[in-house]
Amino acid sequence: MNDSSVERRPPAVVCTIPTWNEAGNILPLVQELLALGPGFEVLVIDDNSPDGTWRLVAEEAARNPRVHLLHRTTDKGRGRAGRAGFVRALEMQPRIVIEMDADFSHHPRYIPTMIRALNSDPKLGLVLGSRAIQGGRDADRGGLRRIITLCANLYIRLLLGVPVRDCNSGFRAWRASTLQAIKVDQTFSVGPAIVQELLYKTARARIGIAEVPIVFEDRKVGESSLTLRLLLQGYTTVLKLRWLGLIGRI
Repeated sequence: MNDSSVERRPPAVVCTIPTWNEAGNILPLVQELLALGPGFEVLVIDDNSPDGTWRLVAEEAARNPRVHLLHRTTDKGRGRAGRAGFVRALEMQPRIVIEMDADFSHHPRYIPTMIRALNSDPKLGLVLGSRAIQGGRDADRGGLRRIITLCANLYIRLLLGVPVRDCNSGFRAWRASTLQAIKVDQTFSVGPAIVQELLYKTARARIGIAEVPIVFEDRKVGESSLTLRLLLQGYTTVLKLRWLGLIGRI
């Protein structure tokens, strides 16, 4: 019997990676993720990057059935890409979904620790890689940038009342059941505020959240797509989330 006639088992873990112009990072990252174990698969969600990131992933996916590409040419944006990626990942029926950036600021070496933490308590539905708890830190960043990060976290914690120190962390290990429970397919954030939206919805659903320490390192290759406009848009979305919570719409 050849391999093509054997039904593939669902992966234990799907690592979702939204990308925009990450040609210099994506293939080394994919290889490190796959090296974590045979139960790991990778789903790259690319918004038609001009640098051809999606082409590199498509070629790798043709060689390796554990690599998947969601190539998006319309309805672009970090939030929309994240939502589409989660929906596709859930269709693959994993137990755990990892959410992370493509630039190695979220290093694969922390993923086993995040998964162990998630599996340690059945009440937990989400584990964050955190810069803001003991053992975690921001590397390669100046004092002003760190102050901005601290103030942003304080703003989000106070406004949304979430029991998390690093509210801006987009490095996360989710139980698939958590994403289903918070109706991830109905996420409305267009940009990076999807991070806060899903965190708030998880807390509102009284699903357990934990943090494990990571060292967040600035990218070495490529340029960030995060702009001041997107940051400000995210903070106004936090106000919208609070209002929706007050009127019972979340």
